Amino acid sequence: MGSELDRGREREPGRGAGARPGAEASPVAGPDVAVPGQVAEPVAGSSPYPVPDAAGYLGGRWSIERTVCDLRAGVEGSFRGTAEFRPDPAGPGMLHVEEGHLRWGGAEQPASRTLRLRPRPDGTAEVEFADGRPFHDLDLRTGRWNTVHPCAADRYAGSFTVTGPDTWHLEWRVAGPAKDQLLRSRYRRLG
Repeated sequence: MGSELDRGREREPGRGAGARPGAEASPVAGPDVAVPGQVAEPVAGSSPYPVPDAAGYLGGRWSIERTVCDLRAGVEGSFRGTAEFRPDPAGPGMLHVEEGHLRWGGAEQPASRTLRLRPRPDGTAEVEFADGRPFHDLDLRTGRWNTVHPCAADRYAGSFTVTGPDTWHLEWRVAGPAKDQLLRSRYRRLG
């Protein structure tokens, strides 16, 4: 799996270097950021906003502002766009579709990804890649959540923080033999 940086280096959005056909890339994570199943550290200056039902909260359209940092190379870019959580026509659950523009290395190009959200009766959810492979669990009942996804030689660690009824933050860090990347995203509800 590649990171958003990998997707920005390819002509076809959603495909990282070495990605399998149909495989979606993910934002990034690292060994010192998250412990799976534990609540995330607070976003500076914000209190967590507990969410009893992750799918119910996320449903709808969101704006995204994301910084994309290659810590090893010392390069920073950005992604601006929208996320939509909508019913999945293929079965129970929701699609999480992000579309926008990635600015990287002086160039701007379209970028996108699709994930699936499978709600559970307790208000948590399972997040899958578009092809159905498992990605991570999501539990926003305390307003914070940490998760880890191992991917070949890389380790993606995510920290979710809900800061209000219409805002949440997500930080992914990836660490691996050839990667040291950080993505910080702010989501704001539209409409």
